[in-house]
Amino acid sequence: MAHSDFVTDAHTAVYSEKKTMDDEHGKPRHFPVDDELRSAETTKEITLNAKNATEKEHNMTLMQGIRLYPKAIAWSMLISTCIAMEGYDVCLINNFYAFPQFNRKYGVYDAATASYQIPARWQAGLSNGANVGEMIGLMLNGWVSERFGYRYTVIGCLFCIVGFTAIFFTAQNVQTLLVAEILCGIPWGVFQTLTITYASEVCPVALRGYLTTYVNACWGLGQLIGIGVIRSMVGRTDEWAYRIPYSLQWMWPPFLIVGIFFAPESPWWLVRKNRLAEAQASLLRLTTPNPTSPFSAPETIAMMQHTTALETHLTHGTSYLDCFRGVDRRRTEIVCMCWAIQNLSGNAFSNYSTYFLEQAGVSTSNSYNFAMGQYAINIVGVVGAWSLMACGVGRRTLYLYGLCGLCSILVIMGFLGLVPATHKAEAGLATGSLMIVWALLYQLTVGTVCYSLVAELSTRRLQIKTVVLGRNLYIIVGIITSVLTPYMLNPTAWNWGNYTGFFWAGLCLGSLGYTYFRVPEPRGRTFAELDVLFERRVSARKFAGTEVDVFDGSVDAGVVGKLGEESAGEKGWESRGH
Repeated sequence: MAHSDFVTDAHTAVYSEKKTMDDEHGKPRHFPVDDELRSAETTKEITLNAKNATEKEHNMTLMQGIRLYPKAIAWSMLISTCIAMEGYDVCLINNFYAFPQFNRKYGVYDAATASYQIPARWQAGLSNGANVGEMIGLMLNGWVSERFGYRYTVIGCLFCIVGFTAIFFTAQNVQTLLVAEILCGIPWGVFQTLTITYASEVCPVALRGYLTTYVNACWGLGQLIGIGVIRSMVGRTDEWAYRIPYSLQWMWPPFLIVGIFFAPESPWWLVRKNRLAEAQASLLRLTTPNPTSPFSAPETIAMMQHTTALETHLTHGTSYLDCFRGVDRRRTEIVCMCWAIQNLSGNAFSNYSTYFLEQAGVSTSNSYNFAMGQYAINIVGVVGAWSLMACGVGRRTLYLYGLCGLCSILVIMGFLGLVPATHKAEAGLATGSLMIVWALLYQLTVGTVCYSLVAELSTRRLQIKTVVLGRNLYIIVGIITSVLTPYMLNPTAWNWGNYTGFFWAGLCLGSLGYTYFRVPEPRGRTFAELDVLFERRVSARKFAGTEVDVFDGSVDAGVVGKLGEESAGEKGWESRGH
């Protein structure tokens, strides 16, 4: 008998004996040597399966992904719809200030104008109250979702929305409205991150960019419904002009709660919790395999295990502080800046298209029609961005060229300030029209692609916390810009008028420079490949062309050790009777 055969037979005999021998307490005996051999075999199998799954994801086309993951697409779109609620409410509060009925109920009488008005301090409070709540919700989400899972966190927040909407509907004073805005902001903050994270984790590389950017379409959908409801209420003179729009917020949660209750949990989250059987069951609920498909659920789960082990090896921990340690500091910085650039590129300025159109003599009702068109651009822009991505245009490329176009339009708006006062109406019409063109280009590029970048550039273990930090910066910058912009445009304040375009063009140019030097291209990369590229500190401009193999010896050595630890931990957990 050969030595190798003897070793194999001996291993088999020991393994068989292990199953039948008990100790003095009647429990199975533990054989460390045999466990080590089985752990090594398991680790080798996981690595091989992970490599096969990675190759299959790289070879998967868009249409193959759609045919294999139709249920994942449907579940992701359902959960992403939660973000429409925030877009709807933000649209309401900003437009209610022009409602005489709303001002009569919650405002104070102004003798100078012989009308009721919401005081400026309360306008600022109501407009930013939701932002305060969102920041609280964002920070809480970093812990709650990792503890209880994505589904139960979203369902809990939807129940909160049902209760908090009642505060809006029954509010008797402006103070109560502020409380409602802050409280509703908490679940909205959770939705802002969980929708993106869930979308990125339930789909393959081929679909990741499309499902993450769909979140932006939902934001536009909520705003479009909101402005449509407001437009229909313009003719009402009673309190229902503002109570009906508030009550319509109840139309979202019942359907979403039922749907999300039956949705599968993120398999990535389950793998991080070492619940591998549940992760595979969840993955099978997200897919529709067919006999000709090369898809293998065990291989895909093995890829998730491998990536999780790789990130455990490369990162320090999973706290907020760990987002600023080692290589994760760079990833956190990029995600934060991608969010901030959405506001730094002139978004606050473009929201004043109605202001310039009214200066040009456009009626208030027609101004609302223009606003509806501008909100519809959100959805059109997302579809346009999908078309460009399907043609092979990368996220970094869309961001760069988008900022170039936005900066150019802002410069043109600034030069329109040189038009003589005798042609003020024409200049106002041109500026308002350019703002709508700016909004379309923004949604084609920066406004949409940002959602994909922040989901892909953060590590899996720290993704929610990284996106939370980035979204918080977005809110802070948004508060600052929303305060400054009215001063720039108001004739009784700084009165910059069209020259405001030059200010935003300067910030947009700075954002362009940052994007060129710091924002990498994640298109076509698995999460593990992105981890290695960041670990090797590859320049952002070289990300797309750098070849990386996450299964080569230098990378895999540490991962194998982590997988061995996980395998041993899992077996120890099983041996304790669980």
